[in-house]
Amino acid sequence: MDSTLAIIIAVAVVVLAVLAYAITRRNRTQELHSKFGPEYERAVDRYGDSSKAERDLAARQKRVESLQIRALAPQDRTRYSEAWNDVQTRFVDDPRRAAEDADVLVREVMQKRGYPVGDFEQQAADISVNHPAVVEHYRAAHTVAERNARTPATTEELRKALVHYRALFADLLDLNRDNGPDGTAVNEPQEERSSRR
Repeated sequence: MDSTLAIIIAVAVVVLAVLAYAITRRNRTQELHSKFGPEYERAVDRYGDSSKAERDLAARQKRVESLQIRALAPQDRTRYSEAWNDVQTRFVDDPRRAAEDADVLVREVMQKRGYPVGDFEQQAADISVNHPAVVEHYRAAHTVAERNARTPATTEELRKALVHYRALFADLLDLNRDNGPDGTAVNEPQEERSSRR
């Protein structure tokens, strides 16, 4: 084989490798952006670099895959729904206490489903994997809760916090999903279903 042909083959191999890398990266970006939605943009803003953001989001996915996330049993869903109704009812008489109880109830449901509770940022990151559409609600409610712990929040701020908690709460309880007879969400993501087997 002459040297010109060898150079052409080497260049072609390099071009194909670069092209394969670019396609793989683009597909990964599209997949993560589709899965995480606004959380993808938030991560890019946080890191200032899409590669770092994507590594973080992929690490979140891997972490949550290692957890034992499970659907709630029908009786637990009923019990938590009733507890939430009590929280909302108490809001009229004691908005501050109702907002605090909402935070406790959300964390209790998270724990029952298998999410570790402790550090808020880790909780939000974990929740963002399976509940990306509502994680911002959780962050907004938490911001009000932190401020309320230092200086009493206004009734309107507490009302908004309760609305934010309710969005996450409904998603955690799978209230917007069709459930089968065993309580497992019929249209639940395959990864979440298989992680419980």
